[in-house]
Amino acid sequence: MARILIAEDEPSVREFVNRALLQRGHEVTVTCDGSEALDALQDGTFDLLLADIVMPQFDGVGLALKVAKYFPDLRIVLMTGYAAERDRARNLDALVHQVVNKPFSLSEICDTVDAALKTSPELH
Repeated sequence: MARILIAEDEPSVREFVNRALLQRGHEVTVTCDGSEALDALQDGTFDLLLADIVMPQFDGVGLALKVAKYFPDLRIVLMTGYAAERDRARNLDALVHQVVNKPFSLSEICDTVDAALKTSPELH
């Protein structure tokens, strides 16, 4: 399927999303924040980044901006539980496929990822 990078600081959300995407057959790499995600991007090729907006040290909006600059073919989906942060992400409409509101269901996150991948250029 696809190689997906998750950047999420909440362990329970990170594990929930990881398991959901593994069950769909994706290869998943998990990181705890934007800095770790950037390191992982330097070490591998991914088809999609799934990142929380609110994370310590380096948030999802900053990560999305860096990814768009240095990895322009990488699809980006952001997650948030905060309405104000969702509004911040609206300024990134050209860069981000979708912003998913937390809490979300297993099928909702998987369907969002699948939709983003379908609009993606050829998978690696």
